[in-house]
Amino acid sequence: MRYCVVGAGLSGAVIARSLGEAGHKVLVVDERSHLGGNCHSARDPETGVMTHIYGPHIFHTSNERVWSYVTRFAEMRPYNHRVVAVAKSGVYSLPLNLMTINQFFKRCMGPAEARAFIASKARKIEEPQNFEEQALALMGEELYEAFFKGYTSKQWGISPTDLPASVLKRLPARFDYNDSYFAHHYQAIPSNGYTAMAENILRAPNVDVRLNCRFEELSENFAHVFYSGPLDRFFGFRLGRLGYRTLDFERMIDKGDFQGAAVINYCDADVPFTRITEHKYFAPWEKDTFDLTLCYREYSRAAGADDIPYYPIRLANEQKLLRSYIELARASEKVSFVGRLGTYRYLDMDVTIEEALAASDRLLELIARGEAPPSFFVEP
Repeated sequence: MRYCVVGAGLSGAVIARSLGEAGHKVLVVDERSHLGGNCHSARDPETGVMTHIYGPHIFHTSNERVWSYVTRFAEMRPYNHRVVAVAKSGVYSLPLNLMTINQFFKRCMGPAEARAFIASKARKIEEPQNFEEQALALMGEELYEAFFKGYTSKQWGISPTDLPASVLKRLPARFDYNDSYFAHHYQAIPSNGYTAMAENILRAPNVDVRLNCRFEELSENFAHVFYSGPLDRFFGFRLGRLGYRTLDFERMIDKGDFQGAAVINYCDADVPFTRITEHKYFAPWEKDTFDLTLCYREYSRAAGADDIPYYPIRLANEQKLLRSYIELARASEKVSFVGRLGTYRYLDMDVTIEEALAASDRLLELIARGEAPPSFFVEP
């Protein structure tokens, strides 16, 4: 009897390979026509640009095991992600850094002076209860209004006062001129795209991959299922649908350069899209070889039943429903829920791989002892 892995994204690929290398037969199914899940990338036929089909994915990690793993299956080319922001008719760099602060306030401050200056702007809020209060406590009203209030409202479709404070805690202001978006030791993008990396991971003994196949259509009896699809979908949405944000993309082709950067955020609330991405900039080693450039405007909205789920909302209204689905999952036999959708959490790629590797270690130990894998390897 073989195992089934539902979803050919990073979680599913890593778990499937681990099982296959250990001598277990595995069927990987995915209802899409490609591997890689939402990090799927492909050459655009009109421009030749390597395109992140479901939006930009930047690999970054400080985990040595994860870095060693991905470099087994892809040539990882260095890529330092920088983000530009258009706000209040000005152009700035993000995350907030010393250049942003000096430009915005038209000052020429050093680190210590800028730190004291921003502290004087910050509101005295002992225990911020939401995103807006957290922002005001960190940076004050002017920076919050310019860079975060409108953008956050567009991204989440709700007022920042309805978002938890924790959403902003991972984006502190910097008091130096470092404008690199991520702080991890390794920052890179696979030279041949993420889909090629997923193909290499799944090119393993005992692993059979079936695309354009819905798990619900299978009749085979499996030893165990590792499910990386949406948690609520596994149960036929019987309790209702968990909330997600989805993205709409407006494609644009231009000659030469369009905006001169990989990502420009549009922070003002009266601009309907959140950002524009120019995909040749995600491959700086080849960006100057193209005559045409490919860009996308991104629009965020609530996901409907037929939309691709991108970001789990996980707000107060979702928590009760999530707990109910977790109870259903724990009562189910021969299935483990993994990955971003299976555990209803926002995960970066490195964390997805890290968790999948840890899950693989544990499940192989349990299988060897004749014990069933758990419903969740990580608490959702």
